[in-house]
Amino acid sequence: MVQRRSVLALGAAAFAAPALLRPRRAEATTVPAGYRVTHFDVSSPSGRVGSRDVTAAGDGTFWFCGQRNGTLNRLDPRDGSVKVVSLGEGARPHGVVRGPDGAAWVTEGGQNAIARIDPKDHRVSLWRLPGRFPDTNLNTGVFDDRGTYWFTGQNGVIGRFVPATERMDVWEAPRGRGPYGITKTPQGTIWYVSLAGNHLAQIEDLDTARVRIVEPPTANQGARRVWTDSTGRLWISEWNSGNVSMHDPRDGSWKVWKLPGERPRAYSVWVDPTDKVWLTDFPANAIVRFDPTTEAFLSFPSDRPGANVRQMDGVAGEAWGGESGTDRIVRIEYGL
Repeated sequence: MVQRRSVLALGAAAFAAPALLRPRRAEATTVPAGYRVTHFDVSSPSGRVGSRDVTAAGDGTFWFCGQRNGTLNRLDPRDGSVKVVSLGEGARPHGVVRGPDGAAWVTEGGQNAIARIDPKDHRVSLWRLPGRFPDTNLNTGVFDDRGTYWFTGQNGVIGRFVPATERMDVWEAPRGRGPYGITKTPQGTIWYVSLAGNHLAQIEDLDTARVRIVEPPTANQGARRVWTDSTGRLWISEWNSGNVSMHDPRDGSWKVWKLPGERPRAYSVWVDPTDKVWLTDFPANAIVRFDPTTEAFLSFPSDRPGANVRQMDGVAGEAWGGESGTDRIVRIEYGL
């Protein structure tokens, strides 16, 4: 496919001087024993940040997308400082992952491009999608075992980018609009879910990008995000149904659980290193932890309304999320 590449030589000027912020702990009475909740204020005096998808940078810091102000940001929880990287005019970043090269890779919907942010000098490189896909509404990405970056676009595309050769390939999704969350299992398989299409899909041939559709047991469930556990089981947050579902590709089985509350809507899902499942529920204004062994839910409501926590990530002992509605990053420490 034809590719377009541009490099923004931002270097040291790409980010503002670190802003020292004071992390604020949630009231102890609202947090279950064995957990600790801390909020980091990442607001900007120039306007809304829209702090959303987060990922660990590998050195104790965390990247998060500023969708409203077109930035990628690096939070150091040790002192609350934030380094801000501008992604360019009109940027509206959605998802971020750490690549095999240690860099942050971003689905940059505003410029319809894949962005790479160097972890050392924060230089921004952009690879724009082919012209015949002018508005893909880029969502999330993941790297396969070969170092190829696979991504989704909610307006009906899936794509891949090979960093070594800068080759970009984009295809129309088999069922049109909806591709959203994406994950790689320990077995090396790539799976995505379709919000508008209400299905799970495997990219079963990584050379030809042939897709196999898998139907969840709940109709019109609004599968939004997907994450693998350590065994390769796929955990799916269902926006329309308010369920968390689990598909085991080894035997084709499904299990489904309803989140607590009257009208839950499961937005994101992340599976921690102990195979506990973390979800976000917008109507409940909460992060929810699910234990597959006991089938018990534990809720962590935000202390501010309209938190709207987007895609979570974390490291051992810590679950992280971006409160897109409050311009804060939240950390839940567990196993204390």
